[in-house]
Amino acid sequence: MIKKKLSAIFLTEENKDNKGSVEFQVVSFTNRIRRLTSHLELHKKDYLSQRGLRKVLGKRQRLLAYLSKKNKVRYKELIGRLEIRETKNH
Repeated sequence: MIKKKLSAIFLTEENKDNKGSVEFQVVSFTNRIRRLTSHLELHKKDYLSQRGLRKVLGKRQRLLAYLSKKNKVRYKELIGRLEIRETKNH
């Protein structure tokens, strides 16, 4: 359900065939994070999945840090579309 929604958002972009782009990778990591999070709500003691979740979170965090250094506009647009970080409105 969520995966289809996020994939549909991303596939309408110009990077349809570019699966190595930072945006595509962040979207796929976000899908995995949401799937693992829902799995861990049911299976609280699944420590291997917890480790996998931490690894994917770290990878996504590094990619987002890279994107924020290289292109702030694309970073803010991606964060807004995926709704993964709080935005401060001043």
